[in-house]
Amino acid sequence: MHEYLEPRVIARLQGLALDARLPMIGSVSGRHRSPTRGSSLEFSEYRKYVPGDDTRRLDWRAWGRSDRFYIKEFEADTNLRLCLVVDVSGSMNFGRGGDRDAGTTRLDYARRLGGTLGCLAAGQGDAVGLYCAGQGFQKQIRPRRSASHLKLVLDELGSLKAGGPTGLPAALHEAAERIAQRALVIVISDLLMDPAELKHAIQHLRFRRHDVAVFHLLEQNEIDFQFDRPMRFLDLEGAPALLADPAIISLQYREAVQNWLAELDRLFRDTAVEYHRVMLHEHYGDVLVRFLLGRQRGR
Repeated sequence: MHEYLEPRVIARLQGLALDARLPMIGSVSGRHRSPTRGSSLEFSEYRKYVPGDDTRRLDWRAWGRSDRFYIKEFEADTNLRLCLVVDVSGSMNFGRGGDRDAGTTRLDYARRLGGTLGCLAAGQGDAVGLYCAGQGFQKQIRPRRSASHLKLVLDELGSLKAGGPTGLPAALHEAAERIAQRALVIVISDLLMDPAELKHAIQHLRFRRHDVAVFHLLEQNEIDFQFDRPMRFLDLEGAPALLADPAIISLQYREAVQNWLAELDRLFRDTAVEYHRVMLHEHYGDVLVRFLLGRQRGR
């Protein structure tokens, strides 16, 4: 068991399924809806018989009522591909209370979220892959279904290092091109970037018919900006440090942050992407419970 995974949290979540909101195209039978028709317990529709159809699927009761031949169609169930896209830019080294200690940073939180979701997906027979988004893809592990492959994904998650400027929009464009078939793409990031660039990347993923969910990791003080004396603010992505008096800039800062958050809300609402704003003081198990419950079929 990797140190960033908690067995009690995984045990708590095992009763909840990781469901796709959109039909998936998989390689084996599973629990997720497919856009194709096949064998299932869930009836989909009738269609007219055409020569070459399997006569075992004829509905003889419909023939008795209408004197016409009809075929019963059922929804096919398949597995999904879970693709974890983890931001590894320098700002992911920021943690609770501004700390950068091991175990408290955004990247550590992303490890827990992604690793736990990977375990849950693998446990229900789904494929798991990992894409590390720095300036482009720093690492790519294509989705596969096996215990050894899951270990490879978890090992890579544990060894991630954050640094450098963000390149998430470009990485998402690249992911949209590289992930060949429909997948559940889960993005874990602080989203410190231009929302317009991010919107184009998200639209690219949605155009490819991927089911996209975003976990937006924030520290409370990034919103509240509670400082009582002049501070030197460091840019973890390489820009020069800034010396500022919070008493002068706090109102403008809070207004800018609220405008940025409102723009993100509009972005994800317009692109039909599932968006979760996560504060670092929240326990990741509670965040995942809300996420999984929201994806239950019929909700």
